Amino acid sequence: MKTSSSSQALFPAASSLCTPYLLLVPLGLLAAVVVIPSLGSSHVRSDGLGVLCPSLGTDGYSVASGAEKVVSAAAQPEFRLLVGVLTTPKRHERRDIVRLAYALQPPVPAYAQVDVRFVFCGVDDPVDRVLVALEAARHGDVLVLNCTENMNDGKTHQYFSSVPRVFADAPYDYVMKTDDDTYLRVAAMAEELRPKPRDDMYLGYGFAVGDDPMQFMHGMGYVVSWDVATWVSTNEEILRHNDTHGPEDLLFGKWLNIGRRGKNRYSLRPRMYDLNWNMDNFRPDTIAVHMIKDNRRWAAAFRYFNVTAGIRPSNLYHLP
Repeated sequence: MKTSSSSQALFPAASSLCTPYLLLVPLGLLAAVVVIPSLGSSHVRSDGLGVLCPSLGTDGYSVASGAEKVVSAAAQPEFRLLVGVLTTPKRHERRDIVRLAYALQPPVPAYAQVDVRFVFCGVDDPVDRVLVALEAARHGDVLVLNCTENMNDGKTHQYFSSVPRVFADAPYDYVMKTDDDTYLRVAAMAEELRPKPRDDMYLGYGFAVGDDPMQFMHGMGYVVSWDVATWVSTNEEILRHNDTHGPEDLLFGKWLNIGRRGKNRYSLRPRMYDLNWNMDNFRPDTIAVHMIKDNRRWAAAFRYFNVTAGIRPSNLYHLP
């Protein structure tokens, strides 16, 4: 990819990457200033060295791996989506793969802005603290919550409780929770969200415990409108009844069902699904595929969706 003569350095300083937001940092953890990389209308294809983020300047440029693209300062997206990828501190290699999975996707349509952040609870191990701090400095896509690391012991509630406070000055239209074993095709999700309501919405892979086929959304990934996330963050009844411990997708649906929230419900089955053991059930219209738990399965996903189709010829490598 050609760059302009004013291209940034290949590894620009963290302060030159993006507009800063504060991490939610537990006491004793390093305090860092990081940002959300944008996959919105200013998206350009990355060289795989980092997810795109808007520059600090007002010159209308966006920076991704040293490349620049002029974007209209007047262009405003129709909606903004925050994607929180729940992960754990020690999964450094997995996050590198997932970053590539987002950075090398086709551009998100101009009507949407999609921001991706990797979500942790407290980073307690001294080695992990350093490595996660490096990720925050280089990629600017880390959100650390004030909780003990877990999967089904309150992390999802802490995430949805924190987001409306952290981004109160620049609220999103939608908030998504997904996992680091899910391959989300961002443009496809944006297309689905465009005609959906901006209020009281709950969308994902619907499943039932009873008669209602959309009583719950599978934990592989679900989206709620900003007002629903705000309601979760301010609903003291959830904490009063200690109702944050257990399968997080079932609990989240339970909160909404009891509170009569998320009345506009949409299931994206079969376009959201689990990858089977033989890895032969990929769909061309996929929005999200789950259960990609090792490098072999990630490679299968990248092959199926032609992620490396645009690789440039070079004398330095000979890759398919």
